[in-house]
Amino acid sequence: MPAPNSPAAPRFLRTSEAASRLGLSPRTLEKHRCFGTGPIYRKLGGRIVYAIEDLDAWAALGARRSTSDPGEGIVHPAKRLPANAQP
Repeated sequence: MPAPNSPAAPRFLRTSEAASRLGLSPRTLEKHRCFGTGPIYRKLGGRIVYAIEDLDAWAALGARRSTSDPGEGIVHPAKRLPANAQP
């Protein structure tokens, strides 16, 4: 529990901060949002924010140990997916 006068660690990040955390450009993260291929986001009072745990979970979908490792999930590119693909 943080001290009463110390700032708490942020729970949510705006698009530019979230993109920086992921190593992406803000525009790429916006495209992911439009195409439904990106991390879960929230709209709070008209602002888009990302929970840090959602960003980390989305990035973890792309974790691989080698080039032949199929991994647990897929991080799709920021483009419209074919109808038969799952986000």
